[in-house]
Amino acid sequence: MRKRVRTAIFISGRGSNMQSLVAAAQTPDYPAEIVLVVSNNPQAGGLAFAQEHGIATASFDHKAYKSRAEFEAAIQAVLTAHNIELIALAGFMRLLTAEFVNAWSGRMINIHPALLPAYKGLHTHERALNDGAREHGCTVHFVVPAMDEGEIILQRAVPVLAGDTPETLAARVLVEEHIAYPEALAMVAASLV
Repeated sequence: MRKRVRTAIFISGRGSNMQSLVAAAQTPDYPAEIVLVVSNNPQAGGLAFAQEHGIATASFDHKAYKSRAEFEAAIQAVLTAHNIELIALAGFMRLLTAEFVNAWSGRMINIHPALLPAYKGLHTHERALNDGAREHGCTVHFVVPAMDEGEIILQRAVPVLAGDTPETLAARVLVEEHIAYPEALAMVAASLV
């Protein structure tokens, strides 16, 4: 059997995208192996899910560190200890420094709940509705130091429906995220094997 790429997932909350990645990686021929889940929130619900699935976890309360550099050095030490080759950000609500991002160039991906380059940053569903957008969706992209600017790996779109609220639109986009992210992670991992 070919080598699988050792992957860490970074989360801050319940980790629904992490769960879709873990489910996909249970297929023997999936090119990424999820070996570590990292969180900046020790109470993140996704940590328990990872532990229940036999995946190592590490949490780093960013408030406990004097600087971003110290916070990231602690994370990097755990990544090194687990021989991590690829990082998937899945609802990780901390901006990472350019130094950290550049060290993982081409080996760190993120999912964003909008069709980039539209609606970078937060509150994407509200902004799409306020603009009268007819289409919305999600984007998986490589992480670069500028937020939501990295090369797009793939996108999945949904129509914006009459009467949509941010919540109903978010729910439809999330369904597509759970399809797009495993597909994109597989593409990137396969390219690294």
